[in-house]
Amino acid sequence: MLFNFFDPLFLVLVLPAMIFSMWAQHQVTSSFKKYSNQLTSKRLTGAQAAMAVLKHAGVTDVRIERISGSLTDHFDPRTNIIRLSDAVHDSTSVAAVGVAAHEAGHAIQYANQYAPMKVRAAIIPVTNIGSKLSMPLVLIGLILSMPGLINIGILLFGAVVLFQLITLPVEFNASSRALRILEDSALLSREEVPASRKVLTAAALTYVGALAVSLAQLIRLIALSQRRR
Repeated sequence: MLFNFFDPLFLVLVLPAMIFSMWAQHQVTSSFKKYSNQLTSKRLTGAQAAMAVLKHAGVTDVRIERISGSLTDHFDPRTNIIRLSDAVHDSTSVAAVGVAAHEAGHAIQYANQYAPMKVRAAIIPVTNIGSKLSMPLVLIGLILSMPGLINIGILLFGAVVLFQLITLPVEFNASSRALRILEDSALLSREEVPASRKVLTAAALTYVGALAVSLAQLIRLIALSQRRR
């Protein structure tokens, strides 16, 4: 088969990356669940914590809304809105405060024109195209023996990998900003900050896992294209 998913490169590169990614996803879920049972001493809700973090950074034009789902929290720069999930918005747990503060960190990045965030936003259109068309183009190119089509597919997939690579400093920086403000403003006690840090570190690992899978797949696609020539 042209796309034999059990070729050596899949077993050596892609499969280990997929296992790591699944482990990282399990870590963020279990960490959030564990520290959702630890309430903060100030009894701030996630929404209140996000607003306090924004205020501390001098950002005042961001709205906070509730969104359904689990761990669906995100900052939307197009509307300047932080959306917090049901498990975060009204929760007073250390986990909820950490996640909410992290999203506030993204809003602060946007307000301060943080360079990696601007670069990531600039390549989103190409990334969206790449995520949809890269694999079909590579597959059709392999079937029809059309190197040009394969190369276009690989380049588009490379844009996806680049997006995920740029996402890493954006995510780590948002967490760093959030934790620093949570501690400096005493929104969390010194004993509570490490718990929030563990939740956010676990969340960051999911982005590392996603990048590892995509990077391994990119290397595999390049090898497959070379093998066909």
